[in-house]
Amino acid sequence: MGFAEEHHKWLEYHKNRRSGERLDRLERGHRHGEQMFVERVWWPVFGHMDDLHPEFEVNDWRGRPYFVDFVWKPGQVKFAFEIKGYGPHVQNTDRTRYRQELNRETYLQISGYRVVAVPYDDLESAPELTISLLKSLLAPCLLKKSEGQERPYTRLESDILRLAARWNGFIRPVDLVNELGVNPRTVKKQMNALCEKGKFRPVPAPGSNRVCRYEYIHSFMEDELW
Repeated sequence: MGFAEEHHKWLEYHKNRRSGERLDRLERGHRHGEQMFVERVWWPVFGHMDDLHPEFEVNDWRGRPYFVDFVWKPGQVKFAFEIKGYGPHVQNTDRTRYRQELNRETYLQISGYRVVAVPYDDLESAPELTISLLKSLLAPCLLKKSEGQERPYTRLESDILRLAARWNGFIRPVDLVNELGVNPRTVKKQMNALCEKGKFRPVPAPGSNRVCRYEYIHSFMEDELW
C-alpha cells in the first residue's frame, strides 16, 4: 500500500478516536506543512506512521490545552515535532503569543519531550536535509540488527523489556505471569538474568527483603524495543 492510502487510513484512525475540539483541531491543524512532513520526511525514513500522533494534545505550564503538530511515542521516549514557517514564528508581531510559544517548548522539555523544530521551507525545497538530520537524531531508534548477529536478549527477555517500557518503567512478577502466560519460576529466572545485564533493579517491599517489583533501567541507545 502506497503513502496516500496509508496516510488516509492513519488520519481516519485518529479522527475516529476524537471528538469535539480535539477532532476539530486535527481537521484544521493537519494542513499542507504537516502533510509535507509526513510524506517527504517521515514516510521515507520509516515507511509507516506507527506511534506518530498528529495534533497531539498536551497541557502547558498553566494547565491549558495545547496541540503539538506531531508527537512520536514509541515506548518511554517522547518526541514533539513542530513545523515552523518563517512568517508565523519569526515575524510574529504578537510578542505575548511568541513568549508563550517559547515557554511551551521549554515546558515540553520539562515534561520529558524532546522538542524538534522543522523548518517549513526545508520541507518544500530541501526535505533531504531534514531527513538526514532526523536520521541522525533518531539513530538509536532506527538501528537494525544485521542478519546472523547475536541478539543481546532472548525473545522472552525482549518481551519483558517491551512490557516494562509500556508500563512506566516498573513491573511486578505477577504482571509478567499474567501477561506472558509463564510460570513464576521462569519469571524469576528471567528477571535475575536481566538484572545481571543491568536492565532492571530489584525493588524490595517496605520493611522487607522480598522483591515486590523491578525498576526498568532505560537506555535510549537500545533498538530492540522499537
